Amino acid sequence: MSTELKNQRISEADFMAERAEVLQQWPTGKDIDFKEAVDYQLSIAPEKRFGEKLAKAQKEGVTLIQPRAGVALYQEHIELLQYLENKGGADLLPTTIDSYTRLNRYNECQVGIEKSQEAGRSMLNGFPAVNYGAQVCRTVTSAVKNPVQMRHGTPDARLLTEIAIAGGFTSYEGGGISYNIPYSKNHSIEKTIKYWQYADRLVGMYEEAGVSINREPFGPLTGTLIPPCISNSVAIIEALLAATQGVKDITVGYGQIGNLIQDVAAMRSLENMTRQYLAKYGFNDVRVTTVFHQWMGGFPQDESKAYGVISWGSAAAALSKATKVIVKTPHEAYGVPTKEANAAGLRATKQVISMLRDQDLREIPHVVKECEIINAEVKCIMDAVEELGKGDIAIGTVAAFEAGILDIPFAPNKYNAGKVLPARDNDGAIRILEMGNLPLTKEIKDFHRAKLEERAKFENRQVSLQMVIDDVSAIEKGRLVGRP
Repeated sequence: MSTELKNQRISEADFMAERAEVLQQWPTGKDIDFKEAVDYQLSIAPEKRFGEKLAKAQKEGVTLIQPRAGVALYQEHIELLQYLENKGGADLLPTTIDSYTRLNRYNECQVGIEKSQEAGRSMLNGFPAVNYGAQVCRTVTSAVKNPVQMRHGTPDARLLTEIAIAGGFTSYEGGGISYNIPYSKNHSIEKTIKYWQYADRLVGMYEEAGVSINREPFGPLTGTLIPPCISNSVAIIEALLAATQGVKDITVGYGQIGNLIQDVAAMRSLENMTRQYLAKYGFNDVRVTTVFHQWMGGFPQDESKAYGVISWGSAAAALSKATKVIVKTPHEAYGVPTKEANAAGLRATKQVISMLRDQDLREIPHVVKECEIINAEVKCIMDAVEELGKGDIAIGTVAAFEAGILDIPFAPNKYNAGKVLPARDNDGAIRILEMGNLPLTKEIKDFHRAKLEERAKFENRQVSLQMVIDDVSAIEKGRLVGRP
């Protein structure tokens, strides 16, 4: 790996030198043959290609539904995915990777597979793709009718990317920021951007060989009261980093906040500004679609109440015209859901989305006004990143995290400043209580303060950290705003 980070396409010589090391990380890597993998990908029918299905849905104004799911034994994983498409009506399917694989701890992962085989049930919290290798992945992806995406949370996903694409997955989630800062304590942002430049260059090489792989940065980040300007800025940066390496099909994402106006506005801003920045840097041939994640925070334990949260997320996805929605389950408060609960969440989501298919809130005045605020905030952040990097987004991103100009609330990573604190305003929209070093204008900062003061006056208390604490657990207690 070259030592100096830049936002430029990795040269073939550098890529191949790094690739020789990556494929040695676990025995299954040695089985990967790029040309053979290209031929296999080209044999996959168009209706089973993730990007094709997203493009068709976008054109028709349909929101597709996708669950999360992954277990250790591949036969059980196939049965789970078949159940979710047949009984849940899933349009798109996932393969969620286990925690050992995410940390590149393949020896421990192997022990987990063996224990699962002995127990006859999953002893891992996901699917161990690297240990299984490309051939087993092909057995999984070819056993279902719908396109399959790999979802994980891996700071260094280079080998996993190789195996996933050779294994017939036609979509791949993650990015150097979104799969590091919210997930990892010790990985530097410089290292993980380099790791993900490798992953994206690999996708770019497949693209050049005639195989389009959909790429999806992880939008919700920590999933806890994230101001839209922060998550949207990260999504735009990761889209630009991916496009530089030759990626042509990008799905930018966002995690539900709960205030309908702000959620629709954030999705509107995300799609428009991603396109604007890609065009600004000359990436006019990149396809942009969107994903809306249902509520990522705490869920009520009562199943009926959980369906209420799921349905509200479904409505926001439909009314913002998201290309797809990532669906939660009514067992969210209890950990890993049963396949029956997972399918039930899908059916509830599909019902709401079907009912709202002909309604669109993106152009109503309140949404447009909120969208303009988010656009202005994102521009402040992106201007600062570009300035710090002297036009280089990768260099600027590292510097922005060092300066706290990019700062993700509630993230465990030691390279994240952790000074920004969000809270809800009186209508439940996310505003910023502690600005940290966010490079927003005085006018924008005053707007946030005024919105929080308005709530404080209504609740007869001071604007304080207690608001943040109350808001974090409000939805599981049956409210949106954490009132005293």
